Amino acid sequence: MKTAQAGTLESMDCVVTVTEREKGAGTVVSVTGSSSVRFKTAIREKTGEVLTALGERDLSVDIQDNGAIDLVLAARVEAAVKRLRGGAVS
Repeated sequence: MKTAQAGTLESMDCVVTVTEREKGAGTVVSVTGSSSVRFKTAIREKTGEVLTALGERDLSVDIQDNGAIDLVLAARVEAAVKRLRGGAVS
């Protein structure tokens, strides 16, 4: 299984790690970190939106959040997926 990562542990950022799962296994999103208790649902929703836009399924997505806003989270998820797939990250 391949894994890729994007982000930092700095304040107002997050670390997103994506790992391939078996075809048909579905996507699992795990959220930890300083904002996870309050914003876990919103983080999962935004992650799902980005994955849907990218046409991605069957991934394990681990997010360590340190107060990232939606725009930062979306960029980190997209970058991690593109790295996983071997594409360029702009």
